[in-house]
Amino acid sequence: MSLLSRCVFHVVRWAARKGLREDRDDAPDLRKHESRRAGIRGETYAYWYLRQHGYVFVARNFMPRGAKGEIDLIGYDGETLAFVEVRTRTTREELAALPELSVTTDKQRMVVRTAQRFLAERHVRDCPCRFDVVAIDNRPGSSPELRLHKDAFSPQL
Repeated sequence: MSLLSRCVFHVVRWAARKGLREDRDDAPDLRKHESRRAGIRGETYAYWYLRQHGYVFVARNFMPRGAKGEIDLIGYDGETLAFVEVRTRTTREELAALPELSVTTDKQRMVVRTAQRFLAERHVRDCPCRFDVVAIDNRPGSSPELRLHKDAFSPQL
């Protein structure tokens, strides 16, 4: 694990100590913009968390040419190429749904197709692959809680 990754993650975690999203109730278009910003912050938080845990990234926000879909993070965890979907959910009450449950079967199919396009475009062969999900619970006023689900779903859907 790199000293740089560890230091940067501690800075990112400190910056997120009061949550990943500013707590404001504005017009719907501003709430949508703030939700998007919280998602980007969640991806950055997950990126540095995974770097601290030994992942070596080769792509962020990969979108294949001429096709629908996006993969948030792609990187090696040892010899295994991991395609990582990051889900951030801001909750104000205790009994909110888990963000990892929002990775539906349709979303899994989209990620698998996009991963196949990535492997074809980059000419990657004979490499073990898996699909991970990072779930981030963001509660305004407190540090985010992150859960990593390695091998969260299978490419055979």
